[in-house]
Amino acid sequence: MTDFRLYLAVVHHPVYNKHHEIVTTSIVIHDIHDIARAGKTYGATAMYEVEPLPQEQQIALRIAHFWNEGFGHEYNPNRAESLSLLRVVSHFEEAVAEIQHVEGEKPVLIATSARTFANSIGYVAMGEKIRSGDHPYLLVFGTGFGLADEVMAQMDEVLDPIWGPTDFNHLSVRSAAAIILDRLLGRS
Repeated sequence: MTDFRLYLAVVHHPVYNKHHEIVTTSIVIHDIHDIARAGKTYGATAMYEVEPLPQEQQIALRIAHFWNEGFGHEYNPNRAESLSLLRVVSHFEEAVAEIQHVEGEKPVLIATSARTFANSIGYVAMGEKIRSGDHPYLLVFGTGFGLADEVMAQMDEVLDPIWGPTDFNHLSVRSAAAIILDRLLGRS
């Protein structure tokens, strides 16, 4: 059990495509599994898939049902434990409102991005804030080519981008989520 209150959101709309157009991306089954497992490992309270398309929502809900209530629950209880974090909402604001209802206060919104922003915060400083337990925090991951400006404008904090030894930093959302969670909350 942790003393902090961390939530995750994987946003599928509004996000950019490679032409900087606003699009809706599809649910990716591996993202749901891997981010939920990373979230459970690092103490997240819930993971929101923000997807407005009903057909795509059904994919996420079918996965959750299979692992939480179906054959998958008996076959692999660990997967059921991690997928118990999954929530599916149509709009980002729904996730924020649900967390506010549960926690009694609006969460601090933390954006992740491959882009650099003048006011970004480092992982050590942000990790200390999260671990303080003073407020609930919502760590927001964009799919496609990143969160649309209208979502970024709502953020209270923006994390530094992930950089390795090269100039390439277009990671899958599940890879980025695992790296970021470890940088924020991992034990040395």
